Amino acid sequence: MKKIVSLILVLVLCVGTGMTFTACGDKTDFTVGICQLMEHDSLDQATKGFTDALTEALEKEGKTVTFDTQVPGDANLCATVVNTFVSKKVDLIMANATPALTAAAEATSAIPVLGTSVTDYKDTFKNNIPANVTGTSDAVPFAEQAQMMIDTLKLQAGDKVGVIYCSGESNSKVQYDAVKALFEEKGIEAKAYTFSDAATELQAITNSAASECRAIYVPSDNTVAQNDSTVGTVCGEKNVPVFTSYASTIGYASLAIDYYQLGVETGKMAAEILLGTKQVSDFEIKTLTPTTVYDEALCGKLNIAVPEN
Repeated sequence: MKKIVSLILVLVLCVGTGMTFTACGDKTDFTVGICQLMEHDSLDQATKGFTDALTEALEKEGKTVTFDTQVPGDANLCATVVNTFVSKKVDLIMANATPALTAAAEATSAIPVLGTSVTDYKDTFKNNIPANVTGTSDAVPFAEQAQMMIDTLKLQAGDKVGVIYCSGESNSKVQYDAVKALFEEKGIEAKAYTFSDAATELQAITNSAASECRAIYVPSDNTVAQNDSTVGTVCGEKNVPVFTSYASTIGYASLAIDYYQLGVETGKMAAEILLGTKQVSDFEIKTLTPTTVYDEALCGKLNIAVPEN
């Protein structure tokens, strides 16, 4: 009898407030805020994979989703974007890149936050990932990357590898520290060439790196990726090989993940959370298996032998 009375009260409340019964218990339309740090191919592909996968999954259940996609272009502006999402009470926030993720996590503890294109969640949150945060990582096996460069370039003890990255991107520092340790185990020096402003500093530090180093390693750094033609031009003029942690047109080789597929996996997570079949806490941070790619023409120009396998 009490259950019947309670149900009647809920129905009266819904009608009295102008809400439908569906809105009270079975939501059919969702709003997702997307904060993508900046525009470049990898992040663009991750966002596209996310929206494609989430849209498809919800449509199969007869539901719809509206995306509010914002690209602040600067890490300092991510907080403004995600705070707007919170004030709009979006159903979920997708944070594309580490600065977007940290801003979203600081802005809300109630709205689910899914990260993508983030290298190391534990490092980002000092081993204390918030309960409302999960997602996908673009981390790749650094040992395999370092060994690829050693093997294909025939690097030896005493050689120097330059690592170019933006000092404002913590995920890039994680990657630099990892490859530095791996190279130094072989007696190969790994030197950081960092910058804060790509427009005024990237060309100069690339010139220095290319003049001083046997090869250049570029981590999955968003700022470099957005401006990697500068790195490619300078190193190309000096015939210095570039290895990238992401698929690019400037590297003689890369060991990288598919960012569109990374976004797809994030979208699948979001669908299960919005549909209520899983909670954020049910998901571990997911990584993808990377693909090895060599640029045959560039390898030929640099006299680099592409492995037979």
